[in-house]
Amino acid sequence: MTIVKRNGNLQNHFPQLFDDFFNRDIFNWGLTNFSDTNTTIPAVNIKETTDNYEVEVAAPGMNKKDFSVQLEGNMLTISSEKELNKDQNENVRYAVREFSYQSFSRTFTLQKDVVDTEKIQASYEDGVLHLLIPKREEAKQKGPRRIEIS
Repeated sequence: MTIVKRNGNLQNHFPQLFDDFFNRDIFNWGLTNFSDTNTTIPAVNIKETTDNYEVEVAAPGMNKKDFSVQLEGNMLTISSEKELNKDQNENVRYAVREFSYQSFSRTFTLQKDVVDTEKIQASYEDGVLHLLIPKREEAKQKGPRRIEIS
């Protein structure tokens, strides 16, 4: 069992699907959005619909081949590594040449009794990595049911 810090009444509105999401202090988001190496960790939106959870990871300038999405047990890890090299001209000597290397990794704990881990889908479009995580049929919220009084 994981103990998760929650702010306000959020616990009544969202199930404990993404521990990492609720571990962040809303008022210090700008300060905790950086890794130990001062590289930016991409911002994440998590939406809940009746049938799915939708995760959006802001990662402009990347390609879909730069990402790795892995599920091990109930741990969903989104990571990326990208090295930017400019074309090298044989006739040019560099006094200084700076390389750019970007990487990140975000891990979320999924509740297996809530999501269907076999049907997770991922796509990358317009600088945003999209993950569609379907809910199990038994976990979907049903509309109100009228009970007849006898």
